[in-house]
Amino acid sequence: MQAIVKYIEKTQILIGLVALCTFFLVILFQIAMRYLSISVIWTEEVANYSFIWAVFMGAAVMVNRREHFNFDMLQTKLKGKKRSMLNIFNDVVLLIFNIAIFYYGIEVVQQFWDYNWVALPSMKMGYVWISIPIMAGTMIIYTISHLITHVKNFNKGEVE
Repeated sequence: MQAIVKYIEKTQILIGLVALCTFFLVILFQIAMRYLSISVIWTEEVANYSFIWAVFMGAAVMVNRREHFNFDMLQTKLKGKKRSMLNIFNDVVLLIFNIAIFYYGIEVVQQFWDYNWVALPSMKMGYVWISIPIMAGTMIIYTISHLITHVKNFNKGEVE
């Protein structure tokens, strides 16, 4: 399972990096065109939507690295099985939350798939909103992986 998780994380980092670079380059292009008094209307939408992809892919990676959605104050104070129980509780809450995001993300994609971008009518909004169920689906995979590890550690009496 860990090999799959690492592959998914690397893929998400790559997608997020491409989206962030696209965002940055489009913003630079937009600045240059404004300086030259040339109106380029598509840059705002491309920048916004690439930023959405970068943020959602980054959020999922942070969940995998346990740097997102964490109760640090309690983590540092608790020891032993109590700490393991907190980790399991956090994973279960996060799993339920991400299942809801995944479900409603699919509904959003289905509802808005055929909407078009304003500046680039050949582009569908579904390509933007599909980032929500992708993010939530990978967060579910990451959380299940963590949950399996925490349950194993709890049963062995070990703590991360």
